[in-house]
Amino acid sequence: MKLSIIGTGYVGLITGVCFAELGNQVVCIDKNPEIISKLNNGVPHFYEPGLAELLKGNLENGHFVASSSYEPILDTDITFICVGTPQSDDGSTNLDQVYLAAQEIGKILKRKREYHLIVVKSTVPIGTTEEVGKIIEKMGVCREKFGIVMNPEFLAQGSAIEDFLNGDRIVIGTETEKDAKMLEGLYSKFRTSVVRTDLRTAEMAKYANNAFLATKISFINEIANSCSIMGVDATQVADIIGMDKRIGRQFLNAGAGWGGSCFGKDLNSLIHQAKKAGVEPKLAQAAVQVNNLQPLQLIAIAEQHGGDMRGRTVSILGLTFKPNTDDIRDAPSIKVIRKLIEKGAKVKAYDPAGMERAKKVLDEVKYCSSIAEALEQSDVCFILTEWDEIRQIQQKDIDRMKKKLVIDGRNVLDKKKFRDIEYFGIGRK
Repeated sequence: MKLSIIGTGYVGLITGVCFAELGNQVVCIDKNPEIISKLNNGVPHFYEPGLAELLKGNLENGHFVASSSYEPILDTDITFICVGTPQSDDGSTNLDQVYLAAQEIGKILKRKREYHLIVVKSTVPIGTTEEVGKIIEKMGVCREKFGIVMNPEFLAQGSAIEDFLNGDRIVIGTETEKDAKMLEGLYSKFRTSVVRTDLRTAEMAKYANNAFLATKISFINEIANSCSIMGVDATQVADIIGMDKRIGRQFLNAGAGWGGSCFGKDLNSLIHQAKKAGVEPKLAQAAVQVNNLQPLQLIAIAEQHGGDMRGRTVSILGLTFKPNTDDIRDAPSIKVIRKLIEKGAKVKAYDPAGMERAKKVLDEVKYCSSIAEALEQSDVCFILTEWDEIRQIQQKDIDRMKKKLVIDGRNVLDKKKFRDIEYFGIGRK
């Protein structure tokens, strides 16, 4: 099929490149000329394992191209809306980019005779996909000439390509049998379950999915904080309850809390939508509250065992909110570093992929080229991202520290492998 993708962020570019890899003709549209130039030269503007290789291969075989014009929509069968839906100050979702995309689609479709399918993939509040259809119709496009579908994404940064090509399910929210069959045809090569539902259920499914995962993390962090005081190993507790098939072990790793562009934004949006509907979302609000406080638990541990942070040299290992991405949005490291600087600490940091992005928001930090440099003459070390490189810290690296106080915010180190170390994990004895 011929596909147009509006938006070249994580969702848009992954969607475009993966569909191209499956033999479709794909054009990704973005108004940023710098991004378009990079993509057409085989250079992604963010890091994701395997993305650069897939992009280059599909540029070479002619299955993928990037454009700053909406005009290519005219020659495609399906258009995906994959634009950003940032959070407003009140927690609601800013839909300006979604509605602008709908208007641009409408301008093009007025000139098209063939039936066209519009697929909303961005995470949007309940009722938004219907509104997209109304906007396109108001632009002068006959309603019989286009279909509208909600097809939420369930990608995790760091494994997005695998998640896209081998996901748990494909959700198709639609109003008609014709639209459902058309999108199912595009997904016919995927060996996974396809769930058909209505537009609003598909929209809510994405919010509910992220809210549950975020709540699961906040739950185990709250348990772990109690375990630390009670002399209980939270990791073993998580292993035990994770063996219950009704619970599962995933997302039960206690630590510094969740971050990234989705969980916080989506929970706040869900809370805003619920309150607007007259519902008090107590559990979702509690999950956000627990997570907001969790990074500060690490500093409290450091102060309890290392004293006042003023004048101390502090090493931060890991800046991104998770490994295998360069994304630092809402990462626990940001909260930890800002609080440490506020307390008068001197902060050094190392991350395999996230330092360039971090430099744009944290300018009072010394960025280091290696773990060894970051640990040199340090009083305290905070581990905040579970990169494999960080998991493999050696004794010789720890020996560079002035005081060997390690606060492991991801529980990745085995204390028994190190000598003369004062080690504290989250929820560990």
